Amino acid sequence: MSEIEQEPELAFRRRSTQDALTPSPSQSLRSEAPLYSLSLWDRHCGLHLQTDMMDTPSSLTPKLFAVTCSTPTHNHSCEGITCPHCLMTTTKTTLLAENEVEAQKLANNYKFGFKKWKSHVTQRPLEDRSAIVKELYSDLNVIKQYSGSLFTLGNLLYVLLFGWWVAMLYLIIAILMFVTVVGIPHGKLCCSLAGYYFWPFGKVIQKPYLYPRKSSVRFYGEDIPDATAVETTSLLDVAERIGDASLHTTSAEVKYWHRPSTYVWFLLGYLPLVLVHGLASFIAWILVITIPVAKLNGRAIAVILLIPPEQLQIRQPKRVKNISSNTEVPLDGEVVLCCYHAMNFYYYKYTVVGINVFAVNLLPLVVVALVLGYGDTENRYASSHVKFALSVIAIVPLSHYIGMAIASISAQSNFAVGAVVNATFGSITELTFYITALIKGSHKGNKCYEEVVKSALTGTLLGCVLFIPGISMVIGGCKHQEQRFNSRSAGVSSALLFISVGGVFAPTLFSKAYGSLICQGCTNSTQNGSGPFECSDCHFSGLQNALFHSHVQPLIYTVSILLPASYVIGLVFALKTHNHIYDIHISDRHVSGHSHNVVIHWSRWRAVVLLIVATVFMSACAELVSEHINPLLSNSAISTYFLGVTVLAMVPELPEIVNGIQFALQNNISLSLEVGSSIAVQVCMLQIPILVLFSVIYPVGFNLLFSDLHLWASIFSVILMNYIFMDGKCDYFQGTALVVVYLIIMSMYFFAPSQSGC
Repeated sequence: MSEIEQEPELAFRRRSTQDALTPSPSQSLRSEAPLYSLSLWDRHCGLHLQTDMMDTPSSLTPKLFAVTCSTPTHNHSCEGITCPHCLMTTTKTTLLAENEVEAQKLANNYKFGFKKWKSHVTQRPLEDRSAIVKELYSDLNVIKQYSGSLFTLGNLLYVLLFGWWVAMLYLIIAILMFVTVVGIPHGKLCCSLAGYYFWPFGKVIQKPYLYPRKSSVRFYGEDIPDATAVETTSLLDVAERIGDASLHTTSAEVKYWHRPSTYVWFLLGYLPLVLVHGLASFIAWILVITIPVAKLNGRAIAVILLIPPEQLQIRQPKRVKNISSNTEVPLDGEVVLCCYHAMNFYYYKYTVVGINVFAVNLLPLVVVALVLGYGDTENRYASSHVKFALSVIAIVPLSHYIGMAIASISAQSNFAVGAVVNATFGSITELTFYITALIKGSHKGNKCYEEVVKSALTGTLLGCVLFIPGISMVIGGCKHQEQRFNSRSAGVSSALLFISVGGVFAPTLFSKAYGSLICQGCTNSTQNGSGPFECSDCHFSGLQNALFHSHVQPLIYTVSILLPASYVIGLVFALKTHNHIYDIHISDRHVSGHSHNVVIHWSRWRAVVLLIVATVFMSACAELVSEHINPLLSNSAISTYFLGVTVLAMVPELPEIVNGIQFALQNNISLSLEVGSSIAVQVCMLQIPILVLFSVIYPVGFNLLFSDLHLWASIFSVILMNYIFMDGKCDYFQGTALVVVYLIIMSMYFFAPSQSGC
């Protein structure tokens, strides 16, 4: 990651309240985009400086400045330490964003109950980004200076994966064009392109200029013209020559489309080559790191194969060796295609309209899953296991699109609209599957579906409490020796987690304390029956007895009312009465002299439409998952518990895991922890009460009686998380502890026997 462009979306600096509105001179000089500041209030300084919220400085954002704090009434200051006077002083941390929309999105990241989103919702100017990112978005039509050999591993793999069969097809098309006689010019072009696409690196496809142009580059030994010579060609003459050349080009292209050979070429040569280049481009795009190969083939379809053959040349740029570097001689023509490398491992950062390339590549799986799921009802072309796997994987890009839409709408709306959207659609991915699975189980009379839902709820809780913070600490700790976070804001989520876990599992503890233990399948090994009995299935009294209807069920309804009420109180506390804990104040200051033209990836209405469409597709995929999970429950050797707590719980959360890791890599471990804790709080305080309410309206038999393994694993995980987070700092060792505990618990679920009948 040291060579990867560090493109922080924020720069942070802590200042006292009396100089908080004074812009730094170095900040004004460094900024090359409008910077909007957001204020996060804290009561600590020095050691409590939130370095976890600091991004790596770049040319677009200011660096972290010196830390000082003071009080207006005392001549006291502190640097790098925490002192009593500083603890009583309110200091301000200023967050600088590139534009107002990004500032709103970043403020939402620090608001309790809002989705934490790492990706930009606005387009960043390409000219302000690093050379690595510019290379990712280049059109492969620029001659560049390069050093070293072109015989790299990636280029050699290109020959093995793409080059040989693309070149072979070009040779076949060339032979076919030679046979037609009228297509001989195109046959010669195919022979040249066969050699080019077998090894395109360092070669240039150009379209020569139709009038001579003087080059200022001279080779060693050539006569250098007199510097005092007077240019005799006027600008008007040059303009006339350029106009004549453009007219000549237009007439040549018109004549090209009137030739019989052109139509022979399109029927026998262009169409097969379009299929070949399209296939190569698709494969290269799916592999991500070979996107340059996809661009190479795409440019052949869109440009090269449509140009008259006499207007194309394939040349090797000359290089003049100097003492300092190698300089390439510019060619006398328009560069159409020039490629140096077939692979670039930085393409994991590539985005299309703000969407990461991996989410774009997974989108066709949604279509495949829906077509197979609803078109092949008799499992002729794919088994239930394949349809189940495709439907689960299809949920990943859809959840990413839903997250992007929520972040875009919230960043372009006021607080009330953003809060409603996050509360309504923030848990739509999980709730869609849970409800469809409960309905399916109710129709089939199979209690295993309810157990799968409970396992998925528990697995989401365990993953958000242990795995997401743990893996973020491990990966972030490998880059940063120690990371700090706001212990006060983390304490709010921790307290809510204690409340929610206690409320969710209170009916389970109550039933175990006052219920009767019922055992089935009991045998006695002694002949007279005086010895102990061995039972294969023991559980507490069922749901049809008086205890459940008179005591447990009212307790479930009470808890389902208190948990959302506690969530609302947490919202009021974090966003209203104690909003200094979170970064929610937006200042309208900006650096003068900068452009304010903001290009938003998804407008508000576009985000709303995509949110609705993604939600509908999510519901369809969830229906397929619940439909094809039954063979796994009945015939698979995998435990029902393990299937729920791993696949069904964590696969939909993959975008959140990626967000948490990205925040940790930028030394913003606070948001990494908030990603997991906010989801866990929503599971307990929103999703479970909603399921209970749905069960009241549409009886599906859902209740809050969990197994012992769910109970003790959840309680232990929350206690461990609070112990780890109490000091406000973390490292990779603490993250490793969380991940190891998570894996141990998952191993327990793997070896746990399934519920009877599942």
